[in-house]
Amino acid sequence: MTQEPALDVLARRVEELFALQQHLPIPDSAEETIDQFLSALESGRVRAAERGADGEWAAVPWVKRGILVGFRVGRMIDQSVLGDARVSRPFTFFDKHTYPTRALTLDDGIRVVPGGSSIRRGAFVARGVVCMPPMFVNVGAYVGAGTMIDSHALVGSCAQIGERVHLSAAAQIGGVLEPVNAAPVVIEDDVVVGGNCGVYEGTVVRNRAVLGAGVVLTRGTPVFDLVNERVLRAADGGVLQIPAGAVVVPGARQVAANWGRDQGLSLQTPVIVKYRDDKTDVATALEGWLR
Repeated sequence: MTQEPALDVLARRVEELFALQQHLPIPDSAEETIDQFLSALESGRVRAAERGADGEWAAVPWVKRGILVGFRVGRMIDQSVLGDARVSRPFTFFDKHTYPTRALTLDDGIRVVPGGSSIRRGAFVARGVVCMPPMFVNVGAYVGAGTMIDSHALVGSCAQIGERVHLSAAAQIGGVLEPVNAAPVVIEDDVVVGGNCGVYEGTVVRNRAVLGAGVVLTRGTPVFDLVNERVLRAADGGVLQIPAGAVVVPGARQVAANWGRDQGLSLQTPVIVKYRDDKTDVATALEGWLR
């Protein structure tokens, strides 16, 4: 078994490959470097974003560069699942050979229910994660132990999902691959993300928060906190942060401009209506019976 390189060595090799001009040939050692890099992502040795000592999250640029290099190194191949042509049509897939679906075994301790789900190479998925069909986890994502990924849910490239999170049906957790220093999308531990929610670029949802069905969050979204009578916004170059334990539901605010006001129009906006308490915990604890 080939010994895994030290992370500083791996990072240097990735940066060297990324720095190559597009017209230059890719060295023969590139595939081995990318294979080692993706294995490091899958094991959790490296992550596309990290939480600092101050509690703030930041992207790890060299890791994102490694994912981009993986696409450049890859060549298009047929990854179709042929099955028995006498009884069914094949599932046809064509993608870079560096990014097949991740190889899993029973010993990984990940429950993948049959029905069209995919976990891509280079994603970390911890033991005890439950994947309900169909769902998709993209390269560079991190999914913590005990998390539920429900049907039609997406964990985008480089998204960071904590432990014991519930991503309800059709929840979309966006990925941020480029630019490489862009703020990550983060869902911390014990968060409940309701059905049809969307959490996108530059948003951090702190631990134990609850997002009601249909909430949409982006860096540019103002969030109205009724409890503390404040408006939460992303600072210049920063991220939108949903406070720990906040319960967020879809709301609306009146259009202030003359014509829009005269027409009685309003804009959708997330609203924090309370902070999590024992009653909220009881209401969300039912998911444990599904595991």
